[in-house]
Amino acid sequence: MRVSILGAGAAACGAAAHLSVMGHDPMLWSPSGRSTQALAAGAPLRASGAIETSFHPRIAASAEDAVATADVVMLAMPGYAHKLAFDAIAPHLRDGQPVIVSSHASFGALYLSRLLAARKVRLPIIAWGTTLTTGRKASPTEVAVNSLRSKIDLATVPQSAAKEGLALCTALFGERFVDREGLLAIALSNLNPQNHLGIAVFNLTRMERGESWGQAENVTPAVGRVMEALDAERLAIAEAFGVSVRTIREHYAFSYQLPVASIAQMNAELHERGKGGFGPATLDTRYVLEDAPYGLLPTVLLGRLVGRPATLHEAGLTLLSAAYGRDFTRENELLPALGFDGMTREDLAARARDGF
Repeated sequence: MRVSILGAGAAACGAAAHLSVMGHDPMLWSPSGRSTQALAAGAPLRASGAIETSFHPRIAASAEDAVATADVVMLAMPGYAHKLAFDAIAPHLRDGQPVIVSSHASFGALYLSRLLAARKVRLPIIAWGTTLTTGRKASPTEVAVNSLRSKIDLATVPQSAAKEGLALCTALFGERFVDREGLLAIALSNLNPQNHLGIAVFNLTRMERGESWGQAENVTPAVGRVMEALDAERLAIAEAFGVSVRTIREHYAFSYQLPVASIAQMNAELHERGKGGFGPATLDTRYVLEDAPYGLLPTVLLGRLVGRPATLHEAGLTLLSAAYGRDFTRENELLPALGFDGMTREDLAARARDGF
């Protein structure tokens, strides 16, 4: 299948590499064009680590070009770029053309559904709870893939297309997907925001000073306990909504093929294996700029909606806002555009099931 990937970062390139290995035909689109300039000039994209391959992905000149030639469109960009990407592709999507969101953030699937409803276009929007791969871009033409996740949660809007969404993702990426109980479950399945909060807050000076530091190595027992406490808040909110989601320990086990233990112990094992990775060496990191407004804030709002306050999430959001000298609660573009503040619990459940 021809799969157009919106994005050209590590997650996008990792997905493109796996699609190529699986015999599919990936295309990359970078809004600015800078990230794909060398690839457009003919350089191959090389993947190393959990995926070893070298190939020539097609490069889209525009969002319209990406959509026009695609059997499937896949969004693999940071959460703060999702609205831009949805606005760019919505005028060009056609009936029945599937869209995969990897990974889903801030009810972006509902925002896209609303844009498409205005055009009377119906298609399956498939929301993933996380990305296919972990890793980093080593250069504009190289991606270092740390791991290929063995389990990925997904849901489809509308929910009636769940069987179709699961079959498509399996055909593209293999047997690794778990169909969850709708978009609300996926909205509470992305663990990156809570995990990155614990990691970033307790290593903020390392980031600010540009130090080279091992990420898993520095998830000490104290940091691990905070991450588990954050997880307990998320699980309580999911329980109040009546949806089943993965625990942080299950997430680590499936993402990195680790035996289940405490979060500190699992990170220590990851470090021992030499796969612990490095933490951010700058304050300009998606661990905060993406995850605070597009991950922590939605969890806080969902907790309020069901009377399960996410006090640690909210405290972290407040601390990071103070450290950065900005208000991350005002930097989410998707929720206001969706009219989230005016939604009741019943409204949200209905939209998550059926879309607009």
